Amino acid sequence: MPQPEAAVLATPDNDELHLDWYRQGSDRLAIVSHGLEGHSRRPYVLGLARALMADGWDVLAWNFRSCGGVMNHQPRFYHSGATEDLHTVVSHALEGHYSNLFLSGFSMGGNLTLLYLGQQGERVDSRISGAVAYSVPADLAGSADMLALPSRRIYMQRFLRDLHGKMQEKARRFPDLIDVTGFDNIRNFHEFDNRYTAPLHGFRDAQDYWASCSALFRLKDIRVPALMVNAVDDPFLSARCFPEGRKVLGAYVTVEAPKWGGHVGFVEHARDGYYWSERRALGFLSRINGSS
Repeated sequence: MPQPEAAVLATPDNDELHLDWYRQGSDRLAIVSHGLEGHSRRPYVLGLARALMADGWDVLAWNFRSCGGVMNHQPRFYHSGATEDLHTVVSHALEGHYSNLFLSGFSMGGNLTLLYLGQQGERVDSRISGAVAYSVPADLAGSADMLALPSRRIYMQRFLRDLHGKMQEKARRFPDLIDVTGFDNIRNFHEFDNRYTAPLHGFRDAQDYWASCSALFRLKDIRVPALMVNAVDDPFLSARCFPEGRKVLGAYVTVEAPKWGGHVGFVEHARDGYYWSERRALGFLSRINGSS
């Protein structure tokens, strides 16, 4: 992989998003969104970027607010429904010469991608040709329940440890808005989202946040070909993250549920070095718009 060209994109609310561009003069661009507490240079992002570049695409991998090693300026940070930030990135990309835009996301970034396309609906820019999303917690309430289980404690503790550091820095910058006293007593996303995510981003409580930002409820509104790939053995996903039927999926969304893959772990030892997920993305792209 070549080194990316780093860039900073201003947001309408005087914040900033940090971008990694991989340009090779293509008129096709893929935008890749990472997962919860991830960043634009995680192996799964770089792997997909490498495969897409080999297929002739430019790639733009972006960091959610507070991710990628740079704290953002506003009290808010990121959440599963922050589609205004993805829209800022998409709009910025479409100011260039690209005639074909493809969206991809992993985990939270997958939910964000599908939610965004659902919100765009019939208004979606004609240059956006489709999307692939992996390990998507499309039912946020159900996924929060799954991660609250004792058997998922190791994952939950890791997320909370990373988030604790960010909230401590936020509290230093905005002591009148954010208090981290007693953070160590938080055990799950029910408690974290009630205390921080919901109030900082304008939601009534965690349940309101999850209901408003779950891609599950907007899949039927998507108007470009979209593929959601969720592994049956993914420890983060509830049963509702495997939706079926046109009433829920609409005419443009396809769900695939491979037996194995865990959470963002679609590994395959192949001669070309690609993961199964990367090969699946290229196959889907070839089907929807004839990329070679």
